Amino acid sequence: MAFTVGELAKLTGITVRTLHHYDQIGLVQPSDRSRAGYRLYGDADVLRLQQVLIYRELGVPLDEIDGVIADPQALAKHREVLVGRRARLDAMIAAIDASERFKGAPMQPEDVTKLFEGYAEEARERWGETDEFKESARRTKQYGKAEWESIRREGDAIYARFAELMKVGAPASDPRVRGVVEAHRAHIDRWFYPCSTEMQRNLAALYIGDPRFAANFDKITPGLARFIHDAIAS
Repeated sequence: MAFTVGELAKLTGITVRTLHHYDQIGLVQPSDRSRAGYRLYGDADVLRLQQVLIYRELGVPLDEIDGVIADPQALAKHREVLVGRRARLDAMIAAIDASERFKGAPMQPEDVTKLFEGYAEEARERWGETDEFKESARRTKQYGKAEWESIRREGDAIYARFAELMKVGAPASDPRVRGVVEAHRAHIDRWFYPCSTEMQRNLAALYIGDPRFAANFDKITPGLARFIHDAIAS
């Protein structure tokens, strides 16, 4: 079965302009033409388009996709990546559900483990070889219920204060904001790992770069993740 550009756009939700662009750069070209000269996409073209969209979603640049598709093992490799990502997302969802259950309730050490297990494997993959990760793992392994409760209270107070200052329109240069920024750095330094100003800025970049961090802060007050990032980065 063959599809015109308009038909394929309607069925897939991709704009006609995008399909024309893919054709122009040789990424997805229609394999046939109608008698009137209209582009016609066959089954193989549609399957190639699907692969292009998959790789785009995975962050592969357009100019590299053709080479990736040429690798017969590429799709299977990326499937493994997606399966791993799905497992981590499932763990994150479970962690979110756990955080809702534990709100306002005293937590046992095993509860804390459940709360953070969605992050553990990903954190190990991304930072497991860093001194900061190793130090954080060493310290937190010794924490019990009292320590985790102190961490939670301190953290909640810091982020609540950030939210208050954001609501009154305090600029990043405001001495009150600078004080909370230092309290935030000291909190990380005290409980997890030595936190320099540069390290704090790297952490703040995650607050807006990772949708999960941003969502957690913005649940307190919309826009809070950006406010905290800008306050720390300034």
